[in-house]
Amino acid sequence: MKVKIVVAGIIIFGLMQLVPYGRDHNNPPVVSEVHWDTPQTKVLFTKACADCHSNLTKWPSYSSVAPVSWLVTHDVDEGREHLNVSAWGKQKKNKGKDAAEEVKEGEMPPAIYTVMHPEAKLSDQEKAALVRGLKATFGED
Repeated sequence: MKVKIVVAGIIIFGLMQLVPYGRDHNNPPVVSEVHWDTPQTKVLFTKACADCHSNLTKWPSYSSVAPVSWLVTHDVDEGREHLNVSAWGKQKKNKGKDAAEEVKEGEMPPAIYTVMHPEAKLSDQEKAALVRGLKATFGED
């Protein structure tokens, strides 16, 4: 019985690889960029946020294996929909002002992302600097 379960699991895993969603790792072109208040804000944003909130995503090798590829692609698609600094002014809504609050409350970057990308985990000082920079870049209202 255990062998049948293992074989079934391998077959299901293999079939999941045939689903095309999560395979296209071509980044769209950068259309327009945000005018950052300082180079430090841009560096911190790139370090902690750019993989999901720009068209400069670095696709790790695990993002090509289903079902993880589905989750990563979904997160990038959703991140770009909410805030994409590579298509600034082209989005339906510019939600840059919300970014500072998300970082301040610890909702961004998500914990699951920082587990896989420890370089994106911000120190308290970096987080405070990013929040200040996002507010200066996007405004506070």
